[in-house]
Amino acid sequence: MIWKKLSIETSTEVVDILSEFLSEMGIEGIQIEDNVPLTEDEIKQMFVDIPLQMNSEDDLAKVSCYLDDSYDDKKIADLKKNIHDELTRLSEFLPIGTGNISIEDTTDDSTWNDKFKENFKPTRLYDNIVIMPVIDEESDVYDTLKAYKNLEGFELKEDDKVIRIETVTAFGTGTHETTRLCLGQVQKYINSENSVFDVGCGSGILSIAACLLGAGYVHGLDIDPQAVRASKINALASGLSEDRIEFSCGNLLADNRIAENYLSQDNNREKMEKASIGSGIASAVNPSNAAQMVDIELGDSDPIPARKYDIVVANILADVIIPLSTMIREYMKDNGIFIASGISDSREEDVKKALIQNGFEIIDITRENEWVCIVSK
Repeated sequence: MIWKKLSIETSTEVVDILSEFLSEMGIEGIQIEDNVPLTEDEIKQMFVDIPLQMNSEDDLAKVSCYLDDSYDDKKIADLKKNIHDELTRLSEFLPIGTGNISIEDTTDDSTWNDKFKENFKPTRLYDNIVIMPVIDEESDVYDTLKAYKNLEGFELKEDDKVIRIETVTAFGTGTHETTRLCLGQVQKYINSENSVFDVGCGSGILSIAACLLGAGYVHGLDIDPQAVRASKINALASGLSEDRIEFSCGNLLADNRIAENYLSQDNNREKMEKASIGSGIASAVNPSNAAQMVDIELGDSDPIPARKYDIVVANILADVIIPLSTMIREYMKDNGIFIASGISDSREEDVKKALIQNGFEIIDITRENEWVCIVSK
């Protein structure tokens, strides 16, 4: 879809008030840009593959929203007038910046996906895992390598497992520390007879890697339909067929009584919901009825039957892994392996405590910078 982007140049003092005003006007998606540095705690809470560009603090800010094709010229003019009147009102007691209001047509959603390829180059993780973008439908992996000018010494080896990423509209290029930690442990514990359940599959990196590393069957699930779509596209680009790897959409924690008991305590639900925003988290099904998953393409019951897995991987965040630990055993075979990542070092003990309380034995812990990956069975 082609959207119209409405932007308001203003000051940091009024962004919250202006955002609330737009919300009251029926605008659902609001973007705020400013140069206020993130606090150390805010940075630790983020879960991103792309290095953050931090600017010096100043008072300038921009509030933007995206308008669909229901906004004709008259409706846009009315919205701009209402915003102008609100800025005039606010200017009586707060600095509002320039107050300039602009409208521009955005390109199709799909072109954003092409932009990530400009900054995402082929990357080697461990000895034999390579992640690279798909530059176009006709190019193979060797064509892709030739398209990058500054890859001296980067060569593909015969035993490389190449994960090809065609879309990251959901989340993840595989270069974040937590993904690397997870990949290392998947590689360590997997064998050709294993089935793997990837809870919160994001762009499908871990699911695809597990398949390429020899898993007999992989099921990736995510709460975000965009993540499921991206994972399917990337699996196909990586040469994998649906008889070995499948993806579905849903929420593993929904209506689960054991998890609900945890979420009802203190502010655990709020913490989990905050952890889930933007992180491509968690996945599918009410354990009492696995058929409740919804196929996002067909709109009917999930075609993937309920089963137990040899390995469960969850690269999410501590505030989701903790309630997940209360009921994930229902999806695991006896002596199954649970690989949990996305855990900050400040939450390591909380996750370990939850796992032990729920009958898991911790067998391995790896670390990179401030992130931790815990393996239990």
